[in-house]
Amino acid sequence: MDVDAWLAAALADAEARGLPELKPLLETLARSTQALRDADAEFGHPAGAGAQKDNNSDPTAEPRP
Repeated sequence: MDVDAWLAAALADAEARGLPELKPLLETLARSTQALRDADAEFGHPAGAGAQKDNNSDPTAEPRP
């Protein structure tokens, strides 16, 4: 799952639970996670490709940023 899809799902879940105050925290977490993923890709760190692949390969996996 990519960060944008995770954020959309997390925001919808927070709204459904009546927790709109989580929105800025979730958005910050998503930006930070994307920055880390971008840095892994930029520097060719092996975790960058593996983390994305592992998460997308299991449709039953819990959403993670």
